[in-house]
Amino acid sequence: MRNLDDYPFEIRPLTAAEGGGFLIAYPDFSECISDGETIAEAIGNGRDALASTIAALEAKGFAVPAPNSGGVASGKFVARVPKKTHAQLTTRAKAEGVSLNALVLTFIAEGLGRREHLT
Repeated sequence: MRNLDDYPFEIRPLTAAEGGGFLIAYPDFSECISDGETIAEAIGNGRDALASTIAALEAKGFAVPAPNSGGVASGKFVARVPKKTHAQLTTRAKAEGVSLNALVLTFIAEGLGRREHLT
């Protein structure tokens, strides 16, 4: 049996429009979330959700992410940007002779690198 305490989690307050209380999410599992009226209740409910998620993955024969593994990130995500920004990025990519994807990935990598040097 896996030690559920080894898996990191994130908790955030839910707005009144979201129903109030607290949301808990497990970064190692993209779809494992729960909530509760209090932080303690959210943690308890989240622990139940985590146990169920792991049990379901194991029952289906799927790999269970290790704690702190970064989870099931696919390396792909969709980002909405203003039309003007999209046009500027497209123009810049054409001018540099690279794909839009390559240009944006370079900007992200450079930004992350700068941030690491600031901390």
